[in-house]
Amino acid sequence: MQDAGHFGRAAEACFVTQSTLSAGIRELETLIGVTLVERTRRVVRFTPLGEKIADKARKVLREADELGDMARAAGRPLSGEMRMSVIPTIAPFMLPHILPRLRADYPDLKLFLREEPSAAACEGLQHGRTDCVLLALPYACGDVEIAPLFDDKLLVAFPEGETEGSREPVVAEDIDETRLLLLEDGHCLKDHALAACNRPELRGQASMLGTSLHTIVQMVDNGLGVTMLPQMAVDAGILKGTHITARPLDAERASRKIALIWRKASPRERDFRLLADVLSSMH
Repeated sequence: MQDAGHFGRAAEACFVTQSTLSAGIRELETLIGVTLVERTRRVVRFTPLGEKIADKARKVLREADELGDMARAAGRPLSGEMRMSVIPTIAPFMLPHILPRLRADYPDLKLFLREEPSAAACEGLQHGRTDCVLLALPYACGDVEIAPLFDDKLLVAFPEGETEGSREPVVAEDIDETRLLLLEDGHCLKDHALAACNRPELRGQASMLGTSLHTIVQMVDNGLGVTMLPQMAVDAGILKGTHITARPLDAERASRKIALIWRKASPRERDFRLLADVLSSMH
């Protein structure tokens, strides 16, 4: 409920009814003799003490999960349950390639996947909702262990015919900021693209259009502008069936680094490093 701010949504996230959740909180309040939740018709929020208890409960639950992690770490490598978050600009392009190999080589691994933006994935990692995160760097994700996997180049995508067949890399200074289509705030690919160009004015001029690279590709295919795509998306066939040309970006930071991250001192560090090695070998 601390995250949801609403009994109904919190109950749904906990897989119980709203009345069961409300009764459980009231029972706890009676047991310890203090009010944990302020209830009004419009809003439900934790009291300051309720916030502290909720944060402590998160820590207790995370440490309880780590007991199971310790037991699994002592057994076979990459076995048992593992919860991994993957950002949307990686998941549809990398997962179809890696999942069959993981299932074949590590049949005892039960990998539960969650696709979500970097901020939500990092928050889930810190709160113990997720065991590891597959994301793109640079991105500040707190005090974590990082296993770099590979560099993913950024390409400039534009309607065919706009450059008269030239195959030379696109110079950042030549990008028309009024036609640049990027993902909305919350997607680190937008920040990586802007950083690669090293043109501050692009942040204010570029059009932020949506949450999906596939949607932006369709807009470019209809002549509405240009965009930047990761190499992995192009290799996975995101431009198939379109009339779009993609060329390398001539810039100092024209790539993002794909990495696997996890909480420091995790009992399953050996598993995560092995998983990182497997993912890296598939590139």
